[in-house]
Amino acid sequence: MKFKKETVSGQVVHGKWYDDACAAAFAMELIGERWTILVIRELMLGGRRFSDIRASLSALSAKTLTERLETLQGLGIVEKAQLPPPASTQVYQLTEWGRGLEPVMQALGRWSMRSPLHDPTLPLTPVSLMLSLRTMLDPRRIGDLELWIAFDVGDDHFAGRLRGEELRIHPAGDGYASPDLRFAAPTATDFLPVFYGKKAPEEAGGRLAVEGDPVLVDRFIDLFVLPPKCGG
Repeated sequence: MKFKKETVSGQVVHGKWYDDACAAAFAMELIGERWTILVIRELMLGGRRFSDIRASLSALSAKTLTERLETLQGLGIVEKAQLPPPASTQVYQLTEWGRGLEPVMQALGRWSMRSPLHDPTLPLTPVSLMLSLRTMLDPRRIGDLELWIAFDVGDDHFAGRLRGEELRIHPAGDGYASPDLRFAAPTATDFLPVFYGKKAPEEAGGRLAVEGDPVLVDRFIDLFVLPPKCGG
């Protein structure tokens, strides 16, 4: 199905799809095109190069990615930035307004996880896994627990800081040297049986390597809780 796309001075006109004043309808007009929300997801932890986004979303063509990034820039959700030397590389990053989509995506994630149709065996990107952990964290269970955590997902490395009522996560380049805990696996999917299925790493096939105090490991994994499935 094709939608009429109208613009005024490069800005999308409210009502281009639904002719409806509802703010939720307008939100869908802004971010409802295929692949758009996934592109935003891949930028949620920081700026990335075009090639990095494309590598994470292998089924997305370069042409479509270019179109989505251009649209998101026109809307003010994404902007270009230049990394400082020695990298001096152009990246795409979310604007302040764009970053405000994370709680929206978290609410959608928690809501959709209640469906029995969700298939956790499908591929999962490293960034998606990190955002999933931020989404499924139960802050009521944290208490006084404070930790630095390293997450190594294939060639991607992230540093997490658990403190207060949140888990902050950011890319860690070549890796985080001295964390309290370290979790490493070839793919993001390898984390799921342990963090959400509550299986021991050995019981889950031994693909997730864990380093750190076993008591702290258990306390940390216990923080992540999936919502109950709905009936039907």
